[in-house]
Amino acid sequence: MTLITQTPEPLRPLISLSIPVLNEQDNLDALYTRLRALGERMADRCDLEFVFSDNHSSDATWAKLAELSRHDPRVRAIRFSKNFGFQRSILANYMHTRGDAIMQIDADLQDPPELLENFYEHWRAGYHVVYGVRRKRQEGAFINAFRKLGYRLIDLISDHSIPRDAGDFRLIDRRVVQALLQLKTASPYLRGMIAGLGFNQIGVDYERQARVAGESKFGVARLIRLGLTAVFNHSTVPLRLASIAGIGMLLFSVAGAIYYIALKMMQPELPRGLASIHILVLFGIGLHSLLLGIVGEYLLRIYLILRAEPVAIVENSLNIPHSDLKL
Repeated sequence: MTLITQTPEPLRPLISLSIPVLNEQDNLDALYTRLRALGERMADRCDLEFVFSDNHSSDATWAKLAELSRHDPRVRAIRFSKNFGFQRSILANYMHTRGDAIMQIDADLQDPPELLENFYEHWRAGYHVVYGVRRKRQEGAFINAFRKLGYRLIDLISDHSIPRDAGDFRLIDRRVVQALLQLKTASPYLRGMIAGLGFNQIGVDYERQARVAGESKFGVARLIRLGLTAVFNHSTVPLRLASIAGIGMLLFSVAGAIYYIALKMMQPELPRGLASIHILVLFGIGLHSLLLGIVGEYLLRIYLILRAEPVAIVENSLNIPHSDLKL
């Protein structure tokens, strides 16, 4: 008798959607409706889970997440003991996902979750990082130009290439997450960290929409702080500029001394240059203060790494057992 053996069907991959939230109560219903429809449309290809990280919202965001999690076990969430910042909330969320790949998306629906189908096909084709490139965004001309300038400046001076016009809307393979969690930084800038890891990466163009509801959490001041974090985390140019400026000041001082000595020898009757001395002294003090500030930024980051604070502190969780909490 010939035995007929059946080859077991391969398990469908699990895709985690990582969604950081802060006071997004007005967006959650519309977001969940689209996520549920997306899960139904991709049910023949993969399974989905929706992992939220609540940065200690002061509105009804956590209550809405609790309600959703009671009716849908795919909805999992952690709530932090305080606001630990946007980048840390993403990193903490990655630590609590279970998927073979993880897609990062904001709750305001500016980035369409339906693009997961496109990202998924690239991932299945062998790409470990698939990121969205914002071809157009519904914002004012000033803030658009400010963002574009910032992206280009950061990419220009970084020690490795960072995709331009790309935010945190991306899909990454589990191996990228594992490599990412091995990096030590107190102030993560995930776009730069993921770009610096290597792996096969590809960008997908899309048009970013306007917020469905609520207000943006990123004003100009927060964008500047995030940009400075990117510069000091991923570039040694400021330190090199400090060295170059120091050498330049030394050469300028030597040239100035030779000039004044020669001038005094040629024209002994010239009055003493009290004003020029004051200007040079004040300029030197200002330059030294700037250089010390740059060095201090790098020393601060070393100190924070040595202090080894947790990425975030979890206050509560939904559909995540306490034994599975990573923080």
